[in-house]
Amino acid sequence: MRRRAAEYRRPVRRRFSYWIWGLLGLFSIAALVMFVIHHNHEDRIEPPKNTSIVREQFPREGLNFTEEILSVTSFARQLSDQMTLAKAYVIIAKEHNNLQLAWDLSSKIRNCQLLLSKAAMREQPITLDEAKPLVKGLSSLIYKAQDAHYDIATTIMTMKSHIQAIEERANAATVQSTAFGQLAAEMLPKNLHCMNIKLTADWHGNPVLREIAGEKKNSPRVVDNNLYHFCIFSDNFLATSAVVNSTVSNADHPKQLVFHIITDGISYGSMQTWFIENDFKGAAIEIQNIEEFSWLNVSYSPVVKQLLNQEVRAYYFGSSEDPKSDAKFRNPKYLSLLNHLRFYIPEIYPSLEKVVFLDDDIIVQKDLTPLFSLDLHGNVNGAVETCLEAFHRYYKYLNFSNPVISSKFDPQACGWAFGMNVFDLIAWKKANVTQRYHYWQEQNNDRNLWKLGTLPPGLLTFYGLTEPLDRRWHVLGLGFDTNIDNRLIESAAVIHYNGNMKPWLKLAIGRYKPLWERYVNHTHPYVQNCVTS
Repeated sequence: MRRRAAEYRRPVRRRFSYWIWGLLGLFSIAALVMFVIHHNHEDRIEPPKNTSIVREQFPREGLNFTEEILSVTSFARQLSDQMTLAKAYVIIAKEHNNLQLAWDLSSKIRNCQLLLSKAAMREQPITLDEAKPLVKGLSSLIYKAQDAHYDIATTIMTMKSHIQAIEERANAATVQSTAFGQLAAEMLPKNLHCMNIKLTADWHGNPVLREIAGEKKNSPRVVDNNLYHFCIFSDNFLATSAVVNSTVSNADHPKQLVFHIITDGISYGSMQTWFIENDFKGAAIEIQNIEEFSWLNVSYSPVVKQLLNQEVRAYYFGSSEDPKSDAKFRNPKYLSLLNHLRFYIPEIYPSLEKVVFLDDDIIVQKDLTPLFSLDLHGNVNGAVETCLEAFHRYYKYLNFSNPVISSKFDPQACGWAFGMNVFDLIAWKKANVTQRYHYWQEQNNDRNLWKLGTLPPGLLTFYGLTEPLDRRWHVLGLGFDTNIDNRLIESAAVIHYNGNMKPWLKLAIGRYKPLWERYVNHTHPYVQNCVTS
């Protein structure tokens, strides 16, 4: 028979030599013997007699009791669940006048609470021996309660009624706390009132202060369009001072800044005295009294007429009969004409071409002079939009059920913020913005288009005339939001304490207050005396 070629041959199966198989067998037997010896040796190892030494050398980590009580396999969880059910039966037993059962259940609940407290203190889980008598006792009482026809349907109905009662009390407490918070926000703090009186007394008792104020009023810098002009309308000298101080402290050229401050007759003396006695790095400061604006009267301004209306004043100052009405809608600060002066800036400063409007509850953290070189693309108002937050759209501020609003405005249009705004006064005059404001104020004579404030009429007045600014120019919420990202605050040119928790109040949010306090002159004797008095 002819042999096949090499490529067609079946491969030869190679086999191990007999001596290799012999070695593998010896190794297997040796390994088995060693395993048996080692296993028997481990069984003979005795535990150390002094266990305390071992504990000292290897300390056990403390028990996380929160995790323990959430674990479905722990005795702590079982006791907690039984306590919850037992508490429900205590209420039902009391309502059915079964005071003995209620007493027994309450006693067991107290024992469970005591055991849970001890376990948390010693940082060790509850053992079976500790839990068994309590679980057994509670189970017996719960069975007794169920046997007394306190079935699950009765329990559910009772708990529902109690939940409803608790919700009503919680809602009442919320309304009450809101009212108290609003009241606290409206009140002038005692230390500010003290400083106000002392500064006003200095103003009336020192003619030199009045002479200096007269000289500053006639300074050519207040009408020089080559400088950077800021306007602030406020009756709070300390808040205004913090705004001015923070602005000049962060400006590259503070001597090129001009601040136009308008206040009321009561605060005029204290405002003048404070800004004369304190240094603001060479910035020009003009202070005016709103009561000297004879042109701002009932015949010219609809808002003046509304603010003097007895019905409107009763709405803000009178007690609300509707418990559901929002307390912030009844803040008397909205009766202050200072709050509405922002719509009359070209009339107040006819020579100026561009200004930056600042609220008195802001702090400046960066140089604001670049705002004056921003291109507003023919718009009047440069502002930061706020519709990144879900509720800051037009439909949240205005009554779109009224055809006057719904026919002219987009309900989803993005809202923006007052507090730091760039106003092009030349474009303002061309667009006749103040007359637009007057028109909307007259339309809202019955408060049917919006409730209150300056933002709703601002949204209407500057509709189609607002240029969105980079969000970092103006960060809001420091007067109500406790969770603003620190990185956002640090990057902001202006931070705004809008809300009730103003930084000069005890209500202030603690983590934001130092950002404001650093710009208050704590070395002034009146600040020191009035804080400690």
